[in-house]
Amino acid sequence: MDNQITEKDVKNSWLYYYIVCEMGISYERLQALGFTVAMIPILEKLYPNKEDLKQALKRHLVFYNTEAVYGAPINGIVIAMEEQKAKGADIEDDAITGIKTGLMGPMAGIGDSIDWATLKPIIFGLAVTLSTNGSIIGALFMLLLPLIQIVVGRKLAAYGYRAGQASIREILNSGHIKTLILGASTLGLFMMGALSSTYVKLSTPITFSFGDANRPFVLQDVINSIIPGLLPLIAVFGIYWWLLKKNQNFTMIMILIVTISIGGSFIGLF
Repeated sequence: MDNQITEKDVKNSWLYYYIVCEMGISYERLQALGFTVAMIPILEKLYPNKEDLKQALKRHLVFYNTEAVYGAPINGIVIAMEEQKAKGADIEDDAITGIKTGLMGPMAGIGDSIDWATLKPIIFGLAVTLSTNGSIIGALFMLLLPLIQIVVGRKLAAYGYRAGQASIREILNSGHIKTLILGASTLGLFMMGALSSTYVKLSTPITFSFGDANRPFVLQDVINSIIPGLLPLIAVFGIYWWLLKKNQNFTMIMILIVTISIGGSFIGLF
């Protein structure tokens, strides 16, 4: 089997991802399923051995979320890394996962600012103007946004693949692969910490009164004065401890979170 990856393969893989990335989304993995499905044709080329293919698919089923168009270089870089790994390069799974996790936040910020905060309002505003004047072009004008996104995304994915090939080859030749893994993992931890502080919301309404003349003692204010976000941090570390020490039964974890949340709310703890 010819396992040579071409830029056409990279562009087609990204286009597939662009179409399916918002399908099958969940809070546990977000776009991971769409990313993995789009990678299947690439991985099948690189890993003819079924066991190797299975391991490659599993390492891409972890949490992933970014802006699809300006996150396209990540797709290209990951494909370049998988290609080098398939050829026997000493690239660990953590390095690939770390690159994805570390870059998804910055790329999402760029993409959201350009695509959804700038380009979309301009194009849709012009489309509305044309439509209100009775022109059918207004409806067709809205298709300009996905067309621009597809052109830009395909080019960025190919650019990421070329840049990934060059940089990975240089890193491998210099023997700095451990530095890459450490840097990618560290950046990934920072991003996951930022995501946790953004998405995990937890506070307590508990107050104590010490006489009518005194101000009530608000527990949440005291916690915020010591360490803001302490309760969400405890929740995140509690879930991490469970995953590390107990098991990775995500259904059980979700049931526990819902049960504790409802129970805590019922008794006035949260």
